[in-house]
Amino acid sequence: MAGEKKSDAERDEMLKSSSLYREFQAEREEILRHKWLESEKAGYDIGFEQALTDWIIKHRSKWRKGRQSPQ
Repeated sequence: MAGEKKSDAERDEMLKSSSLYREFQAEREEILRHKWLESEKAGYDIGFEQALTDWIIKHRSKWRKGRQSPQ
């Protein structure tokens, strides 16, 4: 059984190499980019929650379709 237990580092590496995690990271980067752009327009930091909500409503569907389309 001892050989079956994975170290924290091994689990972290498996997580980071998973497609689900990579999608999460890519989406997070888009939200942060949106936050920066919208904060610049507003002249103040709009905050992550507002940026997230706005991005989901305005951009998520199209972004996901673009990610799923063959390049």
